[in-house]
Amino acid sequence: MDDFALTLGTVLASTLRVATPLILCALAGTLSERSGVIDLGLEGKMLATAFCAASVAASTGSLTLAVGAAILLGLALSMLHGFACVSHRGDQVVMGMAITMTAAGLTVVLGIAWFKQGGQSPPIPDAVRLDPWFAGVGAVLGKLPLVGPVLAGLFGHTALVYIALALVVGVWWLLYRTRLGLRWRATGENPAMVDAAGVSVLGMRYLALAGNGVLAALAGCYLVLALNPQFIPNMTAGRGYMALAAMIFGKWHPLGALLACLLFGFLDALAIRLQGATLPAWLGGGAVPVQAMQALPYVLTVVLLAGFIGRAYAPKALGTPYLKER
Repeated sequence: MDDFALTLGTVLASTLRVATPLILCALAGTLSERSGVIDLGLEGKMLATAFCAASVAASTGSLTLAVGAAILLGLALSMLHGFACVSHRGDQVVMGMAITMTAAGLTVVLGIAWFKQGGQSPPIPDAVRLDPWFAGVGAVLGKLPLVGPVLAGLFGHTALVYIALALVVGVWWLLYRTRLGLRWRATGENPAMVDAAGVSVLGMRYLALAGNGVLAALAGCYLVLALNPQFIPNMTAGRGYMALAAMIFGKWHPLGALLACLLFGFLDALAIRLQGATLPAWLGGGAVPVQAMQALPYVLTVVLLAGFIGRAYAPKALGTPYLKER
């Protein structure tokens, strides 16, 4: 029983660590899409801000400058998205993919030019990386019988893990308990009504994209300041698209997106845990292929989205540029 509790606690801790960038990106997508703007550029924003945070952290040794620069870049990319798609009514899908493809190529080119390490950044000093919080609490709880190791898995994470969980509640409250949230949701459902009420549709969408850029930047910061000690080309590995899938799985609701991200994080943590596992004798025995374990979260993501989420209703004006009637 103690071994099972320890394994469960380890998987729980891994789930929270892996799910955090998904949660932040899913919240970013929820804000923009609730206001009517499709954002397929989350993958690119996360990748670009991760590169920015790693570059500044390695060059200056300042955590504040690294996070600040990443947030400014995330805001700039979201404003570029808004300029093309909100102000000039460009194709939102094409613009999002353009951001992602540009980030994927440019981060490698700049990494090679600046650091001469094949596109990777230099290792980030430990002093700049995020420290774990409440590690002492986890150590104390881990000594409790039965449930101790499980509860210990909730503590000892970096600040961004707890900030991401708090932001889920914050975004839910903002969308469903404030006038601003009501206007955002109305902009995604019926922008003409919002315009008739004297509220700027473009302003509401730009504001939502600003929040989107900050949240995507925090996800990028987490990758290099908590998960990995340096930037690696294409290190997002499809997390932006998984976050979009989680947002749809959660039906464009922050709490639903959280549950979906935790599910995807659990699958990823389970895949890591099962690497090196042995097949049962009736399946021929032998080790489970590592590639099969690595593909498990992505395969199950597709299966879940294709067969188990039911019908999801997107905001009615999602992806539709607003043209003010004269």
